[in-house]
Amino acid sequence: MAVLEADPPATGDRRRLARRATLALLVLLLLTAVASLTVGAAEVSLSDALADLLAGRDLDLRARVVLWDIRLPRLLTGILVGAALAVSGAVLQGLFRNPLADPGLVGVSAGAGLGAITAIVLGGLLPPALAATAGPWLVPVAAFGGGWGAVLLLYAMATRGGHTSVATLLLGGIALGALAGAVSGVLVYMADDDQLRDLTFWGMGSLAGASWTKLLATAPLMALALLAAPSLARGLNALALGEAAAAHMGLPVERLKRHAILTVACAVGAAVAVSGGIGFVGLVVPHPLRLATGPDHRGLLVNAALLGATLLLLADGISRILIAPAELPIGIVTAVMGAPVFLAILLRRRLPEV
Repeated sequence: MAVLEADPPATGDRRRLARRATLALLVLLLLTAVASLTVGAAEVSLSDALADLLAGRDLDLRARVVLWDIRLPRLLTGILVGAALAVSGAVLQGLFRNPLADPGLVGVSAGAGLGAITAIVLGGLLPPALAATAGPWLVPVAAFGGGWGAVLLLYAMATRGGHTSVATLLLGGIALGALAGAVSGVLVYMADDDQLRDLTFWGMGSLAGASWTKLLATAPLMALALLAAPSLARGLNALALGEAAAAHMGLPVERLKRHAILTVACAVGAAVAVSGGIGFVGLVVPHPLRLATGPDHRGLLVNAALLGATLLLLADGISRILIAPAELPIGIVTAVMGAPVFLAILLRRRLPEV
């Protein structure tokens, strides 16, 4: 009885802790965003620019180009991409009930990569008029289409008689990822030197190509997915008890699976299309939050979005500083930052034996 009476306060404490973590992460994100606007090869004073704006004066050409045309769209893209990847990882870990799940397991990353590689290597075969029209949109559109195509194919494979098998989603995603990797390898073998350089930098991820045009095209998709994710929270909490128990509680399990997969496809497909392949964010971010504030997805998804955005902005800042004026691919920085944290968590809390 004493244990039963102690449970509600513990749950309430964790909810309060999650709300405090949300506030702290929001402040940290704002500070990181301000720092991100000041970091770069070009020295531009953010305080002077703000003073000019508040005084009603026009910014000089250099400040306007650097802050408005380059750094601000890059900042907003980084926030959305980091939040999308982190929330997608948290959703899939709850859906699969597996702490090692990440967006790559449902094939969206591999499909998006295959689409981008196909566009880079075979884009020259398009008619000149079509290639000129597509222009810089060719690779992002191909990446998004490839990611969505892989997810829809995987979902069709895993669904039989109105029931979607989580095990088939998991194993089928691994198989599709391997197949996409094999086809990508053939295309890489066909690529010339310039295309190989583009493939290398795209595969490692970067925000260097961020622009208002690309942001306006992909931001609605990522924002829609981020707004839809909290509606999955209660269902993911119930699903932690198992599909049968969740169904007995009245949870529409199949609809939850469908909505979760489509939400992840929308978020990750748009994120990969605009930034390339950035690893470890979706895998690592949810773990320290679960350790600190508990597994309740109502707070976890919000905090994952904030921490994922902050982590990606930090990685982007580091990538611009380390070898300035050149830039290091963000995927390298996130791997260096994320892998030790993930290993430390594994050593602290060993996964159960299977």
